[in-house]
Amino acid sequence: MTSTITSASTAHHSERSNDRIREIPYNYTSFSDREIVVRLLGERAWTVLNELRTERRTGRSARMLYEILGDIWVVQRNPYLQDDLLDNPKRRVQLVDALKHRLGEVQKRRTPDVDSDRDAHVSELLTLVANAIAAFDTIFLKAAALRKETQKALGKLTASDNIKFDGLSRVSHVTDATDWRVEYPFVVLTPDSEAEMAGLVKGCIELGLTIIPRGGGTGYTGGAIPLTWKSAVINTEKLEAMTEVVMQTLPGHSAPVATIWTEAGVVTQRVANAAERAGFVFAVDPTSAEASCIGGNIAMNAGGKKAVLWGTALDNLASWRMVTPDAQWLEVTRLNHNLGKIHDADVASFELNYFEADGKKLIRTERLDIAGPSFRKEGLGKDVTDKFLSGLPGIQKEGCDGLITSARWIVHRMPQHTRTVCLEFFGNTKDAVPSIVEIKDYMFALQKRGDSSTVLAGLEHLDDRYLKAVGYATKSKRTHTGSSNGLPKMVLIGDIAGDDADDVARVTSEVVRIANSRNGEGFIAISPEARHKFWLDRKRAAAI
Repeated sequence: MTSTITSASTAHHSERSNDRIREIPYNYTSFSDREIVVRLLGERAWTVLNELRTERRTGRSARMLYEILGDIWVVQRNPYLQDDLLDNPKRRVQLVDALKHRLGEVQKRRTPDVDSDRDAHVSELLTLVANAIAAFDTIFLKAAALRKETQKALGKLTASDNIKFDGLSRVSHVTDATDWRVEYPFVVLTPDSEAEMAGLVKGCIELGLTIIPRGGGTGYTGGAIPLTWKSAVINTEKLEAMTEVVMQTLPGHSAPVATIWTEAGVVTQRVANAAERAGFVFAVDPTSAEASCIGGNIAMNAGGKKAVLWGTALDNLASWRMVTPDAQWLEVTRLNHNLGKIHDADVASFELNYFEADGKKLIRTERLDIAGPSFRKEGLGKDVTDKFLSGLPGIQKEGCDGLITSARWIVHRMPQHTRTVCLEFFGNTKDAVPSIVEIKDYMFALQKRGDSSTVLAGLEHLDDRYLKAVGYATKSKRTHTGSSNGLPKMVLIGDIAGDDADDVARVTSEVVRIANSRNGEGFIAISPEARHKFWLDRKRAAAI
């Protein structure tokens, strides 16, 4: 029994070791040989290769076979080489002929009379390789034809310069902040205006292209990553029109509300700056605010440090416009907005107006009435497991149910006095983490009882990995045990704001006292310059 287990364990270890082998030449990617073989030839081919590997004699046939795969792979993973071969058909023919020649040389080395079983495996493998060469050759013919068709169809809808097949554009849109690379997009579209969007979506559908919406490319979930070569990335960064703060009467309100209208490509920080110029606060404040775009903020239901007080994108949208997968316009308007967190409302109502691609002919109108508390689980700022959100379109769907093109946001009045606290926690992390809940509960209890008008206007947590990555400079001067690099185990940065300066000071001191009880130290910034410095470390985390 022991011998059987040992044998099985050894076989499993050998299989795992083979998965890490890298014999295919010209492979400068993170893909292993197994992943390349499976993508080009199929899972069965990897099984056959492993069986033949143990029976190698000179290894010359294996090397030639891997050279074929290497040549195909390096072209597949390099759009610049693809462009060169598309522009030079003769060179492409020479490459394909060279691949076939190598395969023919492997065929000549077969020995069916010596070992018929082994030769049957070789025959099966060579057939798969021959099919891969044929597919490699055919894909160029398909790509060339599809490029002409795409240019002709979409050229009627946007400027020809906005239809990009070049290597640089495709390389720039193969991944997002995840750096996960699966397939290069077939084409990148950069429309000049919101009005072009519906037509481009309709055109891509008719061409059989998978549509990938993209803004700043700062997402960490892979939502902007193409998974098939027949994909079109629609980049919305040119959609950058926006207003300053506008007082507008929203449906269900008698008094005007401060709002900002933006197109999808507007960088988040620009909206925050516009709100600040008018003395207001834009609640959506992800760490990537200086690079992320509004469309992505909606599609991801972005939050940030201010979400603790004003919620995420979902809570702060007055209306938004998008193109559906049917190439129709959809305008969503929040009715009777509670001007606060959506889960505090008994019912959240939305009016949905669908229009034809021309944006003028109304197709139908729907109304959604959704229980406010259903949008979040208790204690969660955002429930990332609930993409459906009771059928509410656009928000938190990562672009899967349409492309966001513009939106109107509510903005908030910031209290007159703000202090920023930086709380450094040393010792055991498990002893420090409960302080997050304790601080939040303390602040919310003050408001609920009416004891204070001071609010927690922002809160961010950085653990020791982030602190090390951003080169955090510890503010505490004491020597702490259990910290080999002098860094805290955890840092909390928060804004405490109110209209009564004395009350803000009192509440801030109590927050620091809570941190002290958890082996933490608190530091308080009052001036705008000092407060900005406290938040800089949080901004640096966006580059990680």
